[in-house]
Amino acid sequence: MDEGAPTATVTGPDFIALRVRDLEASAAFYEERLGLRRAPAGPPGAVVFGATPVASAVRTPLPGVDLDAVAPRPGAGVALWLRADDAQQLHDDLAEAGVTILAAPADSPFGRTFTFADPDGYAVTIHS
Repeated sequence: MDEGAPTATVTGPDFIALRVRDLEASAAFYEERLGLRRAPAGPPGAVVFGATPVASAVRTPLPGVDLDAVAPRPGAGVALWLRADDAQQLHDDLAEAGVTILAAPADSPFGRTFTFADPDGYAVTIHS
């Protein structure tokens, strides 16, 4: 075996958490606007969504993390993509509700896509 080769391997993403300013407001946004459903239990300071294939959560920031000091927005440099059954309809619903759309709907190799800013400014791309 190559001396630099890992002895254990990673199989892929298993959990995603976004640090948010207002836990209940962010949880409500993801539930009411995107249709995610809360898991029956989660750790203190977090709301877990039982999405598949990767569970996710919104949670309070770690001590010392100031989301307002992150520029240009929290998560800059990370691409967060979520699958929807109808990206165009979700776009239309979010735009009508006044959610900031960062990239208009377009066809791509991943289907119809668009990107919006969540209540904390995270850029979230939806595809179908």
